[in-house]
Amino acid sequence: METSSIATQRIAVPVIALALYAIASGYLMSLIPLILTHYGLDTSLASWLASVFYAGLLLGAVMMEPFVNRCGHRLAFIWCLVILLLSIVVLPLLPYAAIWLAARFVAGVAVAGVFVVVESWLLHGDASRRAKRLGIYMVALYGGTAIGQFGIGLGVSGVIPFTVIIVLLVLASVVLIYGDMDQPPAQQAISLSWKQMTKLNHAALIGCLVSGLMLGAIYGLMPVELANRGIPTTHLGSLLALVILGAMAVQPIIPWLSKFLGRKLLMAMFCLVGAGASVLPVLYSGMSTLVLGLFLLGVATFALYPIAINLGCDKLDANYIVSATQVMLFSYSVGSVLGPLMANWFIQGNQGLLGYLFVISLSTCFYMLISSIKTKHQWVAGG
Repeated sequence: METSSIATQRIAVPVIALALYAIASGYLMSLIPLILTHYGLDTSLASWLASVFYAGLLLGAVMMEPFVNRCGHRLAFIWCLVILLLSIVVLPLLPYAAIWLAARFVAGVAVAGVFVVVESWLLHGDASRRAKRLGIYMVALYGGTAIGQFGIGLGVSGVIPFTVIIVLLVLASVVLIYGDMDQPPAQQAISLSWKQMTKLNHAALIGCLVSGLMLGAIYGLMPVELANRGIPTTHLGSLLALVILGAMAVQPIIPWLSKFLGRKLLMAMFCLVGAGASVLPVLYSGMSTLVLGLFLLGVATFALYPIAINLGCDKLDANYIVSATQVMLFSYSVGSVLGPLMANWFIQGNQGLLGYLFVISLSTCFYMLISSIKTKHQWVAGG
């Protein structure tokens, strides 16, 4: 009973802080494209702001490990939130394209730090509880992001939007400053060498990459896909929320399924579900089919990352977890940058975004199945 209490206390503070950050981030993501004209900026700047943000995320994934090792998880988390907050404060004060691009790049770096800190924090400790902790992490992240979307109802002009976002980030910092927690010791973290990185589980790296390829495209291009299908603008928000709902629904199921299936086989199964979900609205027209397809797409695509990162840290010495999560985030970030570019080629053709998601899901399913069979044969051969 005491062990359970310690485990709960250990993740409660970072998870609450993450949820507050996610609400602020979700609100900000929806807000930025809508306030450009309010500040006299061209709407075409929106795509560039998204691109530089992911570029910052990519850079942050490379440079955050020594920062976390030096500061410790709590202090690193606080600093990342402070930097993110400052990058948001300058937006209404200095409404110039160059300033906004630089601010969103810095924000991407800070957000990479948030992810590295929280993921490595939750991966420390009892390995048997990692899947459950990662499930809680994903629910807090995606649930907070979904709640943040409703912030648009508060308005998209004046001081209220930025005030709400800043207050949420300040509250997240306060939770970290005053919350009682058991963070991983900073001095135990050790960097992986390049040779050790190449020996990380390849299926885990591929899983993170594919997660980025799919989620980057969904975040950036799903509204375009739905609009191309004749969906009214008033219904776009509700349909996009179905994807997030599917993402949240699957997280408690992943730890349970992990007891019966290997992680590679589990990723193969979810990729197969994703392929089916992508082709379903194409084979059968109608709103009900589209609703089911989007929900299952959320189930499939948002299941990959927690499974992959858990696989990547399986049997890994605790000293290397910060470094390993940084490598996994880098793999995800590469996918997030490439995904919208690759998906755009499908959208220009007749296949659309769903065609892109079908190809990525099915090919990854085959890879994971083959990798799972190879692992099983190696285990049998080893006795």
